[in-house]
Amino acid sequence: MGKVRARETEGGFELVVDGLTTQAKYYKPLIYEFFRKEWRGAQPAWGDHEVEIDMDYVGDPPWLDLDNLAKAILDSIKGHVFHDDSQVSRLLVQRRAGERERITVRATRVGPAEAGTRP
Repeated sequence: MGKVRARETEGGFELVVDGLTTQAKYYKPLIYEFFRKEWRGAQPAWGDHEVEIDMDYVGDPPWLDLDNLAKAILDSIKGHVFHDDSQVSRLLVQRRAGERERITVRATRVGPAEAGTRP
């Protein structure tokens, strides 16, 4: 539980956290530590971003408020994917039955802003 991996994608970023917990506050320090210790990817980008957060579960859906999950995730990727979560122009957060328990986060840049260059 709690393995984090990430990769840069065409125009964005993808992060996966294996396992689920009903405590959204667990994800912020877990992902923050991943970025602090392991991430060697690109610098955060300016400009608008679209973010999609999928919570896949097995069995009964966990009792987890999706708005709390979204806030914890956005706070933890801020400063690594984008500079501030006010840059999120579109946010989709969903819970769905899956083959394994995990959180998947996809952030895609919208518009022409380059990494490290303020608009």
